[in-house]
Amino acid sequence: MPVARIGQAARESVSGLPTAFWWLWTSTLVNRLGAFVATFMALYLTLDRGYSASFAGLVVALHGLGGVLSSLAAGVMTDRLGRRPTLLAAQASTAFSVALLGFMEHPAAIAAVALLVGVTSNASRPAVAAMMADIVRPEDRVRAFALNYWAINLGFAVSATAAGVIAEYSYLAGFLGEAALTLVCAVLVFVKLPESRPERPVSGSAGAADEPAIGLGTVLRDGRFMGVVGLSFLISLIFTQGSVGLPVAMGSAGFSPGDYGLVIAGNGLLIVLLQIPVTGFIERRDPQKLLVISALLAGYGFALTAFAGPLWTYALTVCVWTLAEIVNSPTQMSLVVRLSPVHGRGRYQGVYNLSWAVASLVAPLMAGLLIDRFGADWLWGATGVLGTVAAAGYWLLMRGLSEGDAGPGAAVAVAGGAPRPAAKPVPADAEV
Repeated sequence: MPVARIGQAARESVSGLPTAFWWLWTSTLVNRLGAFVATFMALYLTLDRGYSASFAGLVVALHGLGGVLSSLAAGVMTDRLGRRPTLLAAQASTAFSVALLGFMEHPAAIAAVALLVGVTSNASRPAVAAMMADIVRPEDRVRAFALNYWAINLGFAVSATAAGVIAEYSYLAGFLGEAALTLVCAVLVFVKLPESRPERPVSGSAGAADEPAIGLGTVLRDGRFMGVVGLSFLISLIFTQGSVGLPVAMGSAGFSPGDYGLVIAGNGLLIVLLQIPVTGFIERRDPQKLLVISALLAGYGFALTAFAGPLWTYALTVCVWTLAEIVNSPTQMSLVVRLSPVHGRGRYQGVYNLSWAVASLVAPLMAGLLIDRFGADWLWGATGVLGTVAAAGYWLLMRGLSEGDAGPGAAVAVAGGAPRPAAKPVPADAEV
């Protein structure tokens, strides 16, 4: 592709988005530059501290349990207190808990603080997603979520390589570095991001009676949305193995933390290179087909790890399932927003993020059990099965989506953040 066309595509990808989005994007980028705990926890516990894969799986699972505990509460806080205060509190408390984790010595203390880190670090997710949906026009949301995911992986590509080197000398430096960068994110949120929560119509005014009250029960009774949450859980079980099963398997095969950091950095680098060009392609494609294909690529991409030997073959398998991430993330996030009512975005995002949090709890236990008892090949075979089941689920769930609701009490945000009730169902292939 000519350089001029590449430049034009890049300009089109970033144009027309509000200033607040770019500050949120910057906060995401800085936060991911310090991503150390989630990436290197398993290696820290097994190689540096000498614990078994099962104990490492237990501690990482407790980190996931923290996310389970915080997802729903953070979703409610996002709707009730606002996006900005929830995000600020989550990031400041994450900085404190991550720094504390680096000084823990006793196994029980490590486990307890890992749980605390899971609670605080996952609390920001519903607020970030809800704020992004608030400030970005519906027709730009796929692009906005893709750019945010691009920032996540740009930061991850840099941090994974640097942190792999840091880990070979001092894991404590990695913990303190993540804490410092997370604190920078909290400052950015405080200084630059205004509150974006849409105001509810005053009781008795026009439109006030048109939108029913949204509670957690409303979300849990939304069958199609909960189907998306269930399938997201299966996909999350697969992708989480990149930071849980893969490092343990590579460590058992004799590779160093630096080797793993180099391989997993390829995941972020590939997303940085391909996410923006691919987004222009997926915006115009049927989301049902995209989600089915991405589920199969994820499952069988990880399954190929069973045949990996030299370092470059591990990198090749990462490339396969990275393609699944590039397609799945913005497609699924835009679907979640599409199914969420304006004044229930925090709760809907909280329940959606619960799928990832529960997967973070289950996936380490699954990886530790299978690797310790049966060997890593059984783990990679299981990912292939999960990918197949998820693909079938997406195909069934999204049949006839154009004929269904966009969620109970759903509303579509218009430019400027003012909500209007959805007048008709949104077509399955519509841009969001």
